Amino acid sequence: MTNIKCILFDCDGVLVDSEAIGNQVLLSMAAEHGLQMSLKDAFKNFNGRSLKDCFQQIERLINKSLPSNFEIAYRKKSYDAFATQIKPVKGVLAFINCLTIPYCVASSGPIEKIQLTLKTAGLIDLFENKMFSSYQINSWKPDPGIFLHAAQEMGFSVNECIVIEDSLAGVIAAKRGGFKVFGLANETNSKALENEGATIFHTFEELAILLQMVPTKNSS
Repeated sequence: MTNIKCILFDCDGVLVDSEAIGNQVLLSMAAEHGLQMSLKDAFKNFNGRSLKDCFQQIERLINKSLPSNFEIAYRKKSYDAFATQIKPVKGVLAFINCLTIPYCVASSGPIEKIQLTLKTAGLIDLFENKMFSSYQINSWKPDPGIFLHAAQEMGFSVNECIVIEDSLAGVIAAKRGGFKVFGLANETNSKALENEGATIFHTFEELAILLQMVPTKNSS
C-alpha cells in the first residue's frame, strides 16, 4: 500500500498489553461497590473509551455514584500495576523496526499514562515527540478528534494515514474521521471491529503482509 505516508497507533492493546491489567483493577475496585461484570464484557464496554465514560457506565449499572476519590484511587492502583506488569504487544517491536514512514501514538489516555506504559514496555524511545492524548484536546474516542489532531500534528492528510486500533470505540472514531483503519482482532472483538469497517488482522506479521511490508527477524 504505497499511498500510506503515516501510521497512527492506538496505545492500549495495540502497542502495550495494558487492557487486561487496567480492566482487572477497575473491575476489582468497582466490585466493592456492587458491580458484577466479566473481563470479556469489560473489554467490550470500556476499551478505547475515556475513564469518565467508563465510570458513568459503572454508575448506571450499580444505580449509584462512585466515591469522589474513586478516580484518584484507580489511577494509583492501575499505574502501580502498569509500572511493573506492562509488556509490548507481541510482534509490534518488529513491525515498528521495519517501518520506513513516520508514525505516532494517538490515545484516549492521559499523556503520563502513555509515557508510563511505553516506558515500561521498552518502547518510549521510539515515540519521542510523537505522543498525542485525548486529554490534550478534550476529545475522546469514539469522536475522531484525537486522530485528526495527530494527523495534523504529524503533517499529513487523512487519506495519507492509516489507524491501527483494537477497540470498537477506536475503530468508530477512525471511520468517523475518514481514516482507513486496521483492527487488531481477538476472540472477543473480531466481528465487532469488522462490522464497523476495520480491516482485520490477528498478528503484526499478518499486518505487515497486508501492508506489503517485510518485518525484521528475531524481534518481539
